Amino acid sequence: MLRGDSAWLERSWADPAARVLIIDDGRTLVRRVGDAVEAVLFAPRDVPEGERYLLGVEDGVPYFAVAAPLPPSTHPEINGRVVAAIRLEEAVDGEEFSAGLRQVGGLLGDRDAGLLVYAVALEAWHSTHEFCPRCGSRTRVEAGGHIRVCPRDESQHFPRVDPAVIMLVRDDQDRCLLARGPQWAEGRLSILAGFVEPGESLEHAVVREVAEEVGVTVVNPRYLGSQPWPFPRSLMLGFFAQAVTTDLDLDLEEITEARWFSRAELLKALQSGEVRLPPPLSIARRLIETWYGEYLVGDWV
Repeated sequence: MLRGDSAWLERSWADPAARVLIIDDGRTLVRRVGDAVEAVLFAPRDVPEGERYLLGVEDGVPYFAVAAPLPPSTHPEINGRVVAAIRLEEAVDGEEFSAGLRQVGGLLGDRDAGLLVYAVALEAWHSTHEFCPRCGSRTRVEAGGHIRVCPRDESQHFPRVDPAVIMLVRDDQDRCLLARGPQWAEGRLSILAGFVEPGESLEHAVVREVAEEVGVTVVNPRYLGSQPWPFPRSLMLGFFAQAVTTDLDLDLEEITEARWFSRAELLKALQSGEVRLPPPLSIARRLIETWYGEYLVGDWV
């Protein structure tokens, strides 16, 4: 694989066509282009020093990420750092600002969104795996940022992905169950989700999580699709599940509110502003809209 060819990596880094995404604690520089945004990509010679990750090659162009402080942008700075994200509507056309996936993921094109997802996931993993878990030695980055190696025992450590299930539960009236956790503002509702435990199948995780969080028994988990969710390193696996009970018994440490919605009730709540849904880029939104039958409005942001 190209990432294991150190000579090729160095040649690619020296390639004038190479482009680099600077990633800083999950944020990068983006530029407003009309009602959308694009990632600000740099030539390798113009980026600060930092850990280097190969993101891929497209049409002969190698793409990298470098984990480093963001450079100044056209937006005002505080203490030499780019100001935290301004909203898209506050930026003039062509203005650069720092942003993360949650703010602009749904506005980026396919290439830039893919680059940012990849870079955020790698940066998050590297930031917590600087030292060998066996002996405590500082590890070194190899294979284009896809392995960390201990210099003392030569053990190899690879980026970790945590599987999580996310499920839209519906009852025999075809109502959808939406809920929110204590960390979310009132009105911000989504579907249930949870991490897969060791030795557990995905289907069993769906049944267990729903029972634990809201006290509802579900059957027939049906897989829809998946989405990488680098906050910091999850793979979200989406399911539909059929409820055979509907009485709610909430685990208040996890769930503050849960409600059943018909399609008409959900539409009315969205139109009134009573309910806001997860952002369009999320698999939660995809599951909800698949159940509803068409696109909906009423985002969290």
